[in-house]
Amino acid sequence: MAAASLLAAVGTASPAYAGDPTNGGDQGNIGPSQPTESGGGDSTPGTIGAHIRIDQSKLPSGSSTSTATSSNVDWKPPVCWYEPMYTPDEYEKFIKTAYNGAQEPAADYAKKRDEEHYHKGDKGLWWQVKFRDDTYAQSCPVSTDNWEIWVPPAQQKKDPNQLTPEILSQLAYNSSKLPTPPVELSPNADRLIVNLGTRVKLNSAFDRVWTTASIDYKGVRMAATTVATPVALKVDAGTSDADPQTCTYNLVKGNSGYTVDSKDAGCNITYRRSSGSGTYPFKASITWKVTWTDSADPDGPARQPGLPGGLSTFEQDVTVKEIQAVNR
Repeated sequence: MAAASLLAAVGTASPAYAGDPTNGGDQGNIGPSQPTESGGGDSTPGTIGAHIRIDQSKLPSGSSTSTATSSNVDWKPPVCWYEPMYTPDEYEKFIKTAYNGAQEPAADYAKKRDEEHYHKGDKGLWWQVKFRDDTYAQSCPVSTDNWEIWVPPAQQKKDPNQLTPEILSQLAYNSSKLPTPPVELSPNADRLIVNLGTRVKLNSAFDRVWTTASIDYKGVRMAATTVATPVALKVDAGTSDADPQTCTYNLVKGNSGYTVDSKDAGCNITYRRSSGSGTYPFKASITWKVTWTDSADPDGPARQPGLPGGLSTFEQDVTVKEIQAVNR
């Protein structure tokens, strides 16, 4: 991979920068959207890249969670992107420090930047490539000829990999934690009986989940918030010897959140065959409708292009026994 070659030549194991330069320099005037103060995250924040902050709404106390899974198997989050990093003076210091004594091709790269005079005296910022996965297991579309790009305040045309609210929305989606279905089986999972109906019950209601990815660095301010709303609960008995094998409950919003009353529903499961000495892999999944808006406000207008639906799944091995009756 070309990026790995350049990193090796520079002598660093990751695309990190020399310190966190924050003093002095032109702040620029970049960034289409200002994040609002409302809707701040209630859970512990995280970070991605150099200066992207991740905030997520508070989940029910003690609830089990899992990272959101896309319902579209072909959807992938961004591998890398450009973030604002340096003023011209800071960039000159970075290049001369990080590339000092570097071998080719890094030495030639540093020479090219020196010949450009780092855009000293110009208004704008240097943006640097950042990676979502520090193992670099996937190919990054950014060329190592442009490890950093110069972005003036009045930029005519954005680089396709330059950070935007849309890219932030995809990073927020990929960082979202969703509650797994609070499912309870009656009878219990180790006491199911052939031909005896098994009720699938949701123990509690739950609400929408939102995640905000934002950046506020050197005058560049933008944010995007993904909102996941639960719409359905799908149940899979784990065997074709069940009636039905799969079924879906539509979730309904009540005073305390989204839930379903499965007591009289026709999609409770009846196992028709014993699991013998083994078990069946019972599975319950919540389908989430996911939208995004280009601010830190989860109630902002939905933007396009849309994001794929999400899934969160609860899995449990169930034991189904057969009661033998004696005829006289």
